[in-house]
Amino acid sequence: MSQPELIDWEQIRTVLLDMDGTLLDLHFDNFFWQEHLPSCWAKQQGVEPGAAKEQLAPRFKAVEGTLAWYCLDFWSRELGLNVLSLKDSVQHKIGLRPHVEYFLDKLAHLGKRCILVTNAHHAVLEYKLVRTDLERHFESMYTAHAFGEPKESVRFWDMLQKDLSFDCASTLLIDDNQQVLRTARDYGLRHLLGIAQPDSCRPPQAAAEFPIVTDFRELFVDQCSAENEITDTVPKS
Repeated sequence: MSQPELIDWEQIRTVLLDMDGTLLDLHFDNFFWQEHLPSCWAKQQGVEPGAAKEQLAPRFKAVEGTLAWYCLDFWSRELGLNVLSLKDSVQHKIGLRPHVEYFLDKLAHLGKRCILVTNAHHAVLEYKLVRTDLERHFESMYTAHAFGEPKESVRFWDMLQKDLSFDCASTLLIDDNQQVLRTARDYGLRHLLGIAQPDSCRPPQAAAEFPIVTDFRELFVDQCSAENEITDTVPKS
């Protein structure tokens, strides 16, 4: 597993962060789309859950990586369900990945420009913000739906650049989606990191093209060591 080299934070001005699988545990989304929604659709269609999964799988695959895949309105129309309301009974599974609060607080302490960039539908973004209090950490938030292009498309990054005016050489993107990282690399972003374990209920994944983060704290190991050294020198009463 390829670990990221310690980041020289003096070279980083802007940090772009994905939401699901990066800041939030992807278990919620995987469980919802692969178990809960098929079960609800099975009841509506009067079929067994297994049959529902088999019927839905190719429909999901056909739009994977496109904006439709992430669109609540699209799936609500396609399946005849209120997809957002179905999330209520499993909302307890929404949660932060380990040490996210520490990581975001550290970025703020370092004075970094912190931006959320997500493929999530705007209604899903709002739904999760209410349940996680993430919004307070960000200068601004962008959904792919606002641009009409997913992050897998270079056009998304072009429109984000025009709106945000970030410098590719001093911008760090952290995202659990390998195709998104590839597209960002092709666009010119220099600092790119993946996530080792987006879903806490699945085994860690091995790094492929990009270094991956196992623990957000490892990105500040020098700072953490320095802080601990200072703490250790303080007399204890």
